[in-house]
Amino acid sequence: MATPANDKPIGRVVGTERKPNTAFTFNFWCNPDAPVGIGTIVVVRSEARTVWGVVTEGFGYNDLETPIYDYIGSDGVAEAETPTVRPEMRLYVASVLRQQPEEPVQPAPIAPVYLADETEVCMALRMDSFDARGIPIGVYRNGERLSPILLDSRFLLGPEAGHLNVTGTSGLAAKTSAIMFLIQATFQKLSEDRTVAALLFNVKGGDLMFIDLPPEDDFLTDEDKRMYDALGVQPKPFEKVEYYAPFKQDRVNLNTLRTHPDLRHNVYPLHWGLKEVLDYTEVMLNRDDIDVKADAFLQFIKQRVVDPGKFEFDKEEQDAGAPPVMTVSNFSELTRWLDTVLRVAEKRGREAWRSHAYPTIRKVYNRLSNLTTRYRGLVGESGYVSDLPDRFEDRTVYVIDVSQLEQEEQDLIITRVIAELRKRMESHQLGVDHLIVVVDELNKYAPSFGRETYMLRTLLDITERGRYLGLVLFGAQQFRSQVERRVAGNCATSLYGRIEMEELAQPGYSVFGQAVKEKLAACEPGEVLVRHPHFTQPVFVRFPRPCYLRGSDGIRRYPPQEKPFDVAVWETLRQIAPQLEYTAVKTVIDDHAAQSNGMDVNRVSEAMHRVLLERPEPSRVLERFKAYLPKPLAVSVVSSPAGLTGPAFDPAAGDNYDPDDPFSAF
Repeated sequence: MATPANDKPIGRVVGTERKPNTAFTFNFWCNPDAPVGIGTIVVVRSEARTVWGVVTEGFGYNDLETPIYDYIGSDGVAEAETPTVRPEMRLYVASVLRQQPEEPVQPAPIAPVYLADETEVCMALRMDSFDARGIPIGVYRNGERLSPILLDSRFLLGPEAGHLNVTGTSGLAAKTSAIMFLIQATFQKLSEDRTVAALLFNVKGGDLMFIDLPPEDDFLTDEDKRMYDALGVQPKPFEKVEYYAPFKQDRVNLNTLRTHPDLRHNVYPLHWGLKEVLDYTEVMLNRDDIDVKADAFLQFIKQRVVDPGKFEFDKEEQDAGAPPVMTVSNFSELTRWLDTVLRVAEKRGREAWRSHAYPTIRKVYNRLSNLTTRYRGLVGESGYVSDLPDRFEDRTVYVIDVSQLEQEEQDLIITRVIAELRKRMESHQLGVDHLIVVVDELNKYAPSFGRETYMLRTLLDITERGRYLGLVLFGAQQFRSQVERRVAGNCATSLYGRIEMEELAQPGYSVFGQAVKEKLAACEPGEVLVRHPHFTQPVFVRFPRPCYLRGSDGIRRYPPQEKPFDVAVWETLRQIAPQLEYTAVKTVIDDHAAQSNGMDVNRVSEAMHRVLLERPEPSRVLERFKAYLPKPLAVSVVSSPAGLTGPAFDPAAGDNYDPDDPFSAF
């Protein structure tokens, strides 16, 4: 049936003794064929008051007092034609969104009810007060009408409020799509005098690895295009994107799906040294490894050894074999320093060294010495660092690909990046007015149970103070009920996609009526329930699919291609020596392999990283690369003088020889 015009009422407010209207809910009836359902926005108009509401429950009625009357009237035959056509109606319950005048707050008047048009949807959700700074989140569908739904940027990005939380079943709720569409809308609609950037972690397959490329033909449906047009957002991929990923085990090829030659131009390594990770030993080491004594020694290493960059041994320690001064700026030098400390302690009878017990020093040595092996492609021995930019650029997306990594490597990357952003936030060095950080799997990183981790403390600090300083969290999870309450609770805007009934039975969803819960359990991808500070009641909206190449399509079109080892070394060194020839680098690597009885990829990659750390003049890059490769050891053969022989060995010559005892001759 065609949608009635807005000036034609669809029903009327009704209040009875059993079901009276209140200041916050009202009841109205309408015909069965009226286009009204759960989530429909309606408006009540009278001469003295206008009330807007959203439908939250519905009932169907006819004039029967009990079901048995209908059974008797049809003689118990379901297909029988009843002698009397009974009147039928729908009774709906609506929660008040807004009313004018605002004061005094009164129940809705007994008056006609109308479907809300675009202007009245805007009024109902108070979008008229922030239209100039609104960010589209999706459309409200009223029949064939599509009304844009906006979020107040000052309540999404700060400073008035901030942060976004998205909940929904994995694979069915389109959580990532909702976030990506909102980021694109923010880039396009945020005022030009305010700068914004986004940092994303790609944790699953190729979901976010091709967001700068257009989608396949006919990817967007006609309905998607209608929604983009209604929202005033251009359907296009992100224009400025930078990708970061650690190295693979060979430490020269990047561990990412974006390795096709046509896509390598904006992919950069993520690689850290000693100073970058020493603050995060809580993440890298097992909880049982870090007791109070070990933590105290780690703090000594950081504050007295690594931060100054060198360590001076006293006279007594020098007498025990320690040098006067040792430089400590990377893992290799730290290992040598710990070796020296252990030797000094051993010469003293394994007594305490500077109040730190010998077993504690030995334990810390064992744990730290293998970190570059456990985090092989991410943490290096040389101190070479390739990190995110010092300052973020406006309307740029930064994607860190951790999808190919082990869990412990993912934890270190996400924890350190978030923590470092918090430090930049506090010193006002983000480079943009607003930085959106997208963290999926909050059930894992901010659980509501268990001990408080470094990551949880960081997320709490961001959600509690970040909106004042420009750092905004867009978080997502499958089960909101199992996320730390302060993390989810500090998010001013929440989206709810499809959620299973077991989750909806949790106490946190008691604010929703049963009909709303039922609809949430059956939401289609692309439909979400939105809560926002300006919305008195949550509303259902639909959003279009983000306009970029899907991960599966991107992998098929641009299959990953790993570079040969020598080619990868050459291309990496060309970052500082663009004129460097491949044949020259290959010759150095081949010579090293010939002199070392086979190529040692660890030595070659370490030499490459040391060159990147030193960054010599382009003309000296090859020379320095060759110099950092280890020299083969000189081997000499020592033979005994001519004619020199030893006495013949005769086991039977011994006095204690026993032929039945194999050890009697020794």
